[in-house]
Amino acid sequence: MGSWAAATTWRLGGCSGRGGLRGVIPRRRGSSRPGGGDQAATLSDLLQSSVGDEEPGAAAAAEAERREQRSPREGTVLLFPGQGSQFVGMGRGLLRYPGVRDMYRLAEKVLGYDLLSLCLEGPRAELDRTRHCQPAVFVASLAAVEKLNHQRPEVVESCVAAAGYSVGEFAALVFAGALGFAEALYAVKVRAEAMQKASEAVPSGMLSVIGRREANYKFACLEARKHCESLGIENPVCEISNYLFPDSRVIAGHLQALEFLQKNARKYYFTRTSMLPVSGAFHTRLMEPAVEPLAEVLKSIEIQKPLVCVYSNVDGKKYMHAKHIEKLLVKQVVSPVLWEQTMHSVYERKQGTEFPYTYEMGPGKQLGAVLKKCNLKAWKQYNHVDALEDEEAAET
Repeated sequence: MGSWAAATTWRLGGCSGRGGLRGVIPRRRGSSRPGGGDQAATLSDLLQSSVGDEEPGAAAAAEAERREQRSPREGTVLLFPGQGSQFVGMGRGLLRYPGVRDMYRLAEKVLGYDLLSLCLEGPRAELDRTRHCQPAVFVASLAAVEKLNHQRPEVVESCVAAAGYSVGEFAALVFAGALGFAEALYAVKVRAEAMQKASEAVPSGMLSVIGRREANYKFACLEARKHCESLGIENPVCEISNYLFPDSRVIAGHLQALEFLQKNARKYYFTRTSMLPVSGAFHTRLMEPAVEPLAEVLKSIEIQKPLVCVYSNVDGKKYMHAKHIEKLLVKQVVSPVLWEQTMHSVYERKQGTEFPYTYEMGPGKQLGAVLKKCNLKAWKQYNHVDALEDEEAAET
């Protein structure tokens, strides 16, 4: 196969082409776009800057078939982190790679604020806000792909599967050619703003729980909801929002329910509980107000079938087609993240078969830590592509 850069137009203008990182499929002329007025015109100009006129040909199908036929060790897996992995200074080590500064310039136009300055300088309280950190992690993760592509293009070229945690799923889909960079970023912007607004409507949060094998999380949530009802709270929410690894869950809902679980942790065989530094009960029905805004944006975005396998948070299975992606990205907002189940799907193989090399893209190493708990053998092939300076770069 030819070079990665020749096969994919992931440069700006290249990331404004079809599928962002995997710009091998040009945009159909006349496709609708999110937003309206001046913003729609701006997005249109940016997105059209490097779009070809040809329809997808046999090359994309041949490329997909070639990837399917790779031996396990030859293929690589890319994981994209979610909200909570952000930190002030992230992205500093990525700016010297081709196209990264252009990504942040485009992000500023799509978002309406200077994302790069916020990532590099903070303040942390602003970066940690849902409306800011989701776009920040999205862009930093894809910028990390640019770094990996520069340092080890064969790793990017040989990718056979990708998965993203919560908002990271949007980055995985851009990498896989299913979504364009600018359009996906706009969808992330709408999603983040709607989720923050929903979280501010009800005092709610998320509780990280490590439990013993006897722990019955659903029963504990049921009793916590009954407790809330006794306090006069109507239709209380308390449910599992994240399946991380064996014996680890995140429970989200009304604050009173989470406080009840913390006080009664021993009764439910919880060995450790801690409140997460987030403002709302993400991936529960308290996020229902965010569903319609995201659904409307996704209806206006052109979505393609991914060129590599991308696994959904909602059911842990591969996305099959464009409508499937549109449906599940919306459903994901109010559904638990089945990350443990997703890891099993990604790394399931016959006994004795080698595991692929895995790369976590961008800020934080949380997904690597979770992978170690889910599948130790797969984790032994884990690598992290940092959003800070490399040691070698820092020394020069």
